[in-house]
Amino acid sequence: MNPRVEQVKADPRHVSILALPDAVISTLTGIYDVLNAFSFMDLPVPRNPFMVEIVGESTGPLQLASGVPISVQREIGQVQATDIVIVPSFLLPADGWTKGRYPELVAWLKRMHQGGAVLCSACSGVFLLAETDLYFGRDATVHFGYAQAFERTHPTVRIHPERVLTVSGDRDELVCSGASMSWHDMALYLIARFVGATAAHEIARTFALQWHQDGLTPYMVFDGRRDHGDAEIEDAQKWLVKNFTLAQPVEEMVKRSRLAERTFKRRFTQATGLAPLAYVQRLRMEEAKRRLERTDTAVDEISWQAGYEDPAFFRRLFKRTTGLAPGAYRKRFRIPDFARS
Repeated sequence: MNPRVEQVKADPRHVSILALPDAVISTLTGIYDVLNAFSFMDLPVPRNPFMVEIVGESTGPLQLASGVPISVQREIGQVQATDIVIVPSFLLPADGWTKGRYPELVAWLKRMHQGGAVLCSACSGVFLLAETDLYFGRDATVHFGYAQAFERTHPTVRIHPERVLTVSGDRDELVCSGASMSWHDMALYLIARFVGATAAHEIARTFALQWHQDGLTPYMVFDGRRDHGDAEIEDAQKWLVKNFTLAQPVEEMVKRSRLAERTFKRRFTQATGLAPLAYVQRLRMEEAKRRLERTDTAVDEISWQAGYEDPAFFRRLFKRTTGLAPGAYRKRFRIPDFARS
C-alpha cells in the first residue's frame, strides 16, 4: 500500500490513543512508544511530528484487560479537537462484543471525525469504531479470529480479515489494522503518511518493525462454521475431520448422509459457506501447514500425507491458499533450531 503523503504541518499533530477497560496494554503502549519515539530518540527528523496522549472517559489509573494499570492523561471531555484517534485492540469476552457499552466514547469519536480527525483502530478496536456507523458499507479489517463475531455485530461493514490494513472514507480518514501485531503496519503507515517515507524507514529500522507484505492469509487457521444448525451437515463435518485424507472423501460423506448428492452438496455449501471439495482442501492445507511447521518431512511426502498424490498440484494449491510456497511457509513459521529442545 502506498500511503498518501499529507502536507507537512508546522505544529505537531495531536494523537489521542483511547484507553478503556477492554484494551490490551501491549498494543496501546506499543503504538504510544513508536509514534512518540521522535520526542525521546535521536532520529533524523528536524521536528517532533506528533504529540501523543492517552485519553479516556476520566483521568488517572485505569486497569486494562490483562490486569495491568495504565494512567489516562486526559479525559475526552477536555479534548475538543484532535488530528488522529487510535482505538487499540480489545480482549473480547467469549460471548462477543456488546454494542452500546460506551455511548460517550462513540459520541466523542463522531465529533472528532466531524472535526477532521483520522480515526484508526488496531485489531479488535474496530468493534468500537464501527459503532459510529462511519463504516457503513465500507471496507475494514479485524483479527481473523474475530471475523465471524464482527460480521454478526456489524453486518453492514465489508470485513476483510486477510488484509493487514484497510484505508476507507471519502478522505482516507478511516484506518484499521488486522490481526494482533499488524499495528506495526498501521503505525508505519501513519508515519509515512504524515511525516514521510524516510521517517517510516528509520522507525522501522530502529524498532526492527516489518511490513506484513504478504498479508495475513499465511497466519489464518481454518475453522469451519459449526453454528449453522444443520445436524446432518455437522455430522459430516465431524466425520471429515478424521477422514479428509481419504481418496474420495466427498463421495463418502454423501453416502453416509443418505441424502441425494445434489441435496447434500447444496446444504453443505449453504451451511458452511464452502463447497464440500473446497472444505476438504482447507482441512488438508491445515494438516500440511502443521507438518511443515513441526517436522523435517520433505514437501512431496507431506503432499501425500495430506491426501494429494500429485506434489506439483499440492504446491500450487498450497500457495493459492496461504499466499506462500510450502518452503517459504516452513521458513517463516517453523520454530528455529536454537529454540527447540
